[in-house]
Amino acid sequence: MEWVPTLTDRDGPVYQRIVAALAADIESGRLLRGQQLPTHRALAKALRIDLTTATRAYTEARHRGLTEARVGQGTFVAESLSHPRRAAGPWPEFDLSMNLPPQPLEADLEGRLTRGIAAIQREVGFSALLTYRDAGGSQAERDIAAGWLRSRIADAHGDRLVICPGTQNALFNLLIALTSPGNVVLTEALTYPGIRAAAGYAGVRLVGVPMDENGVVPDALEAACRRHAPKAVYLIPTIHNPTTATMPLSRRQEVAEILRRSDVLLLEDDAYGALEPHAVPLASLIPERTYFAASLSKCVAPGLRVSFLLTPDHASAGLLAAALRASVQMPTSLMVALVTRWLQDGSVDAIIGAIRAEAAARQKLAAGVLAGHVYSAHPSGHHIWIPLPRNWTTAEFASHVQRHGLAIVTAESFSVDEATPHAVRISLGGASSRSELVRALDIVAAALKSSVARTRVV
Repeated sequence: MEWVPTLTDRDGPVYQRIVAALAADIESGRLLRGQQLPTHRALAKALRIDLTTATRAYTEARHRGLTEARVGQGTFVAESLSHPRRAAGPWPEFDLSMNLPPQPLEADLEGRLTRGIAAIQREVGFSALLTYRDAGGSQAERDIAAGWLRSRIADAHGDRLVICPGTQNALFNLLIALTSPGNVVLTEALTYPGIRAAAGYAGVRLVGVPMDENGVVPDALEAACRRHAPKAVYLIPTIHNPTTATMPLSRRQEVAEILRRSDVLLLEDDAYGALEPHAVPLASLIPERTYFAASLSKCVAPGLRVSFLLTPDHASAGLLAAALRASVQMPTSLMVALVTRWLQDGSVDAIIGAIRAEAAARQKLAAGVLAGHVYSAHPSGHHIWIPLPRNWTTAEFASHVQRHGLAIVTAESFSVDEATPHAVRISLGGASSRSELVRALDIVAAALKSSVARTRVV
C-alpha cells in the first residue's frame, strides 16, 4: 500500500505539511529507510492537490535530506543523512578516503542538535558559554564524561580526565607534555596519519613495530622496547586504522604486561572503541601508565570536536590541562555542553547504536560486492583494508579508480617505516547512502578483477 500523508492535523502551506508528515512518519517508523514513495502524480491524486504542489513537496524533502531520487526508479526515503557535497570542481564522484561515520536517519543527529541547542539556550543561555572557561572542562562536565566511560573503564574519574577539542589536539599535547625532541615513540608499523603529523611537529621519532591479524606482535614490541628505550607507545587496539585488526583479550594482556615490565607509557587511541563496546581497553589493565583518548569523531560526528582524555592520575590531568591551555586555551564550550547533555540523556548511546547498525549493514554490502576478493574488515567498522594483486602498484590502483570517480587512500599514508604493504584503505562511511556505496564498491571490484588479466606496459 502506497504512503499517503495525513495533513489535517498540521498548519501551513500544503507542501510544507506534506514534508512535515513525511519527516514524522520516518521518525515513527511508519516509513522505512530505502522505502519507495508514490510518484508525484500518484501523491497529487491521493491528496487531491495539483501536481506542482506535490513536486514542490518532494523537492523540499530532498533538500532536507529526507528523500533521494534515483534515475529511472523514482523517489525513496533516504538511507542516511547525506554528507555535504562539495561545490562543482575536479573532485571524485565518490570520496571514500576519509574515515567518516555514516549518519543514518535513525541517529536523528540534526534533530538532536536542534533540540539540544534549543534546550541549552532555554535552560542555561548562551552567554555563560561564550566566555573563558576551565581548560579541560568544568568539574561537572568531566564527572559526566568519566561516568560515561565507566561502562568500559571501571575506575574512570573526573579528576583524571581532560576534555579536549578532538583527539588530534590531545595527541599533540601528549607529545609536547611527555616527550622531548629526539625521543622515540613506538607505534604499530601502520598507524593513524595524525600521530605522524603530530610527531613531526614535536620532533619525536616514530618507530614502527610489526603487526599480525591480532594487532601489534608482543615479542616484537618487547624487543623494540629494549632496543629503543621509547618514551611512550601509541596503539589503536580496537578496529585498528587502517588494518581493522582488533586485539583479543589475551593479546591485550600480553601487551599490558610488556609495557608494565618495560616501564613505558601507553597512549591508547580509542577512536573506534565505542563501535566494539565489549573490547577491554588497555587502560583498564594498566591504568597507572595509560593515557586513554576516547573520541566522538568516529562514533558520533567529527565536527563536534570533543574528545575525552583519561590520564593515569590527577597530576597528569593537570599537566595536560596546562598544555591544552597553552595550545588552544579550552575546548569549545557550546559543543562540550551539548555533548555532556547527550551523555546524560542517553542521546550519545542512541546515536552510536544507530551508527554501529548502519556500519554493520554497510559491511554486509561490501561483503556482497567484493565476494571472492581478499580483504580485512571489522563487522561494525567504518573501513576495509584490501591487499592488492601483485600486478597493481598502490599508486596505479588509486589512480585507476580515481579516473572512474572514486577516491581512496593507499598504504603509504599509514606507513611508519620504509617498508609499505601492497594495500589500500576504503572508508565505507564516506558514502552518503548505501546505494552510493554499492556504486563506489562496484568500481573497486571491477578494478580488482581487471587486474588479473592486466599487463603493465614497460
